[in-house]
Amino acid sequence: DLRVWERGAGPTLACGTGACATAAAAWIEGLATEAPLHIRLPGGSLRIEGTAAAPHMRGPARHVFSGEWVG
Repeated sequence: DLRVWERGAGPTLACGTGACATAAAAWIEGLATEAPLHIRLPGGSLRIEGTAAAPHMRGPARHVFSGEWVG
């Protein structure tokens, strides 16, 4: 499981960059040898394929906020 904390924003539901970096580090350090890896985040699972040098991410998109620009 991966939990993300963004400075200035606090905890977030997901981070694609963090998921790819986690998978790459696991492959480089030999903690995982298979691909794809499924990285679980509070907002859902992301599937990371490819290699440590060129990860490819797949996952669902969800609408979590609506707003209106006033200005």
